[in-house]
Amino acid sequence: MKFAAIANWAASTTYTVTFMCTQLGVSRSGYYAWRARAASARAREDATLTTLIRAAHDAGRGNPGVRRIRADLAASGRRVSHKRVFRLMRAAGLAGRHPRAWKKTTVHGERPVSAPDLIGRDFTAAQAGTRWCGDITYVRTWTGWAYLATVIDLHSRAVVGWAVAEHMRTSLVTDALAMAITHRRPPPGVVFHSDRGCQYTSKEFADFCAARGVVRSLGRTGICYDNAVSESFFATYKKELVHTRPWPDVEYLRKATFDWIETYYNTRRRHSTLGYLTPAEYEQGIRSINQLAA
Repeated sequence: MKFAAIANWAASTTYTVTFMCTQLGVSRSGYYAWRARAASARAREDATLTTLIRAAHDAGRGNPGVRRIRADLAASGRRVSHKRVFRLMRAAGLAGRHPRAWKKTTVHGERPVSAPDLIGRDFTAAQAGTRWCGDITYVRTWTGWAYLATVIDLHSRAVVGWAVAEHMRTSLVTDALAMAITHRRPPPGVVFHSDRGCQYTSKEFADFCAARGVVRSLGRTGICYDNAVSESFFATYKKELVHTRPWPDVEYLRKATFDWIETYYNTRRRHSTLGYLTPAEYEQGIRSINQLAA
């Protein structure tokens, strides 16, 4: 609206109101009448929503886009259309982060210990601690490459185990799995699904799993969709954390990863696969975002 543009310009430029009204072809009296007029109920509600949207965006560390912001509003009892959230976010200069391209890190071993695919792209689990998946990704630091290994529960999509190191040896993935076992104490027979990287097909990893009642599952060679949940997690990790700042060393990355996973991803970030619930909410038995607003 022309009057709104004049108000914005008047606050940030040295042009007179008369000059700006002339340039936009509106009357000076009309502008002042518009300023004196009380804001409409719609405008007041937009202002309130914008405040809530900005708070949700800040709480989400600048990561959420329209869908997750809309879910946050719904969780607080405010049902707002997708278009309205988009309009208000754009007006406020807010936007979600988007992923960058990634490269493959899977290296095949010379004497792999094979295992069947027990997941078959069915990335669901009726109960926690029954079906897990994991993978490795890389991060460049000032002192060299660092690597993150994960264990994700397919029931809630929570990251239940992880490890960061400056190497890709098998101990990286066993450390991540050991964390998951220690914290979650799954029953014997929990399935762990991965790609066919040399760490996951090594005898050392096979023996580690067998000794702890973990059943190995492997996707097909070169088919990233067979471990899609892990790939999706790494895309989120890269766009929402790794690509937001430089990384001096492995220890700095480890501390930031701990904070991002434990205090944000598992407890705050809303997952589209879970109906925009957080993993923590889903593990509490909540199945609809409307239950949070009730």
